Amino acid sequence: MTTAKRDIEAAIEVFVHGFSTDKSRSFPYEASRVGPLWLMRDAERKNARDYRGEEWIVHDVAAEEADAIVRQHARPSFAVSVVIANDGPDEPTRTAYKALGYRLLRTEGFFVQSLRQIPDPPAIVSIERVRTAERAAQLGKVIRRRPLPDDQLGDDAPFRQYVALDGDAIVGRVRSIDAVGATWCSAMFVEPSQRRRGIGQALMAKMLHDDKAHGSRCSMLLATRAGALLYPRMGYERIGTLLIFAPKNRTSL
Repeated sequence: MTTAKRDIEAAIEVFVHGFSTDKSRSFPYEASRVGPLWLMRDAERKNARDYRGEEWIVHDVAAEEADAIVRQHARPSFAVSVVIANDGPDEPTRTAYKALGYRLLRTEGFFVQSLRQIPDPPAIVSIERVRTAERAAQLGKVIRRRPLPDDQLGDDAPFRQYVALDGDAIVGRVRSIDAVGATWCSAMFVEPSQRRRGIGQALMAKMLHDDKAHGSRCSMLLATRAGALLYPRMGYERIGTLLIFAPKNRTSL
């Protein structure tokens, strides 16, 4: 196995465990191997109609083989995410999945920060980790999600949430999730009226320094085209692309 392939495989493992842990806050969302593929899906539910969409992760597996595995094991609502290394062409993958009856939903960049060097941009607003029930409740209202419980706010908690504060108003947030010795960065957001002020960079810097202090070997994330412009400034290196497909004739994510 080449170094590049090992790096991609390690990044995928961080992704599936970090993403699944994040999504498990409302109901267990499990990561497992099915042959050469990774699968992320809800644990067993009493009512099949309650299942959320599941995601199959493919790397270095032929489209026909991956499709056969997915069709054998998938629940009705699913997506297939194919990871392509930076030096790999994506057109053959697009063509192969289209021929199998899939449509491309979107693409996202796969990024890693080794934590060897972390930029220290100036912070023009206050950046803090969410450590109190009051701040967690405030953030929960902003993002319309149940706040983290008190036992998830300590130093050893697998979730670390960060907010940017203009006065007492939350104008940005990001979270980091422990995953197999690394960390998964999720839900980076700055209010549109507050962008281009360096708030995103300041949030990321605080998070990355804490990741390193907690013993993480690296930070991983997925980025849209807009995010792909920010993250390299914070030391992230693009190592691949995620192509997310859904079947044309089935319910998709």
